Amino acid sequence: MKKYPLKLEAYKKGVVWGGTTLKEKYGKTFDGDNLGETWELSVREKEDSVIVNGEYSGMSLKEYLGFPEEFPLLVKLLDAKEALSVQVHPHKHEMWYIVEADEGAQIVYGVDKLFNRDMVAREVRCGTIDKMLRCVKVKAGDSFFIPDGLVHSIGKGIVIAEIQENDDTTYRLYDYNRRQADGKLRELHIEESIETICPWQDEDIEKRRYSLGKKSDSNLANCPYFTADKYDIKGEKHFKNESWCHILCLDGEGDVSGELIKKGDSYFIPEGLDKYIVSSEKGISIIVSSVPNE
Repeated sequence: MKKYPLKLEAYKKGVVWGGTTLKEKYGKTFDGDNLGETWELSVREKEDSVIVNGEYSGMSLKEYLGFPEEFPLLVKLLDAKEALSVQVHPHKHEMWYIVEADEGAQIVYGVDKLFNRDMVAREVRCGTIDKMLRCVKVKAGDSFFIPDGLVHSIGKGIVIAEIQENDDTTYRLYDYNRRQADGKLRELHIEESIETICPWQDEDIEKRRYSLGKKSDSNLANCPYFTADKYDIKGEKHFKNESWCHILCLDGEGDVSGELIKKGDSYFIPEGLDKYIVSSEKGISIIVSSVPNE
């Protein structure tokens, strides 16, 4: 198959907490005003990224890759107009890069008191876990690693780039007693959450985040699950492609080995394209993510 940078059209997801920022500022098309998620790199049964340039335009990335049974990485943009539910994942590690944040915006990042499983279980079952949550103020440029078992949530007024293992298993343990459009409360996974929650400490999270070593100042994470780097480029930067990687443009415009790229665009660099160049006259910000070679 011909090897060139593959521009991807994201799978889009409307959710009750979503807004219009991804449409208005990141070039996403969507019917409705609640676009919460764009799955920029997605090789799944239903939520497939689609190639929109060159010889393979119109082909799903899954088809291009030969219908792999499993693909390790999932990359998203999220626009939280309202706060997301408080969640925990049993098997998934992820990383958040804060692209935009309103003044005073916060995330939930673990439990804010000395961890006691019986106490946490009681508060989750009673629907009062909110008083134990650790809330952290965020600003653009911050990044956070979310290991499996860490209680977390994105607060309102935040746009996030999310790099994660390709597993969508999520347990909701609290949702602010909000009601859906039909008036019903969203389903919670109380007992599953209690069994999954882990007493992560910041130093242990950082060890997991860089368990394969921190490669450089641009390195956001380097662990067995994924590796991710943030680059601000003015001029041109040459990259080696050891297997495959994904490029997400957060700001600016330029080109990827001759293919135009702008804010909100995604490119997949396939295996076999050993080198590529990202260039920009005025400046461009990108996240390059992949999985470490075995």
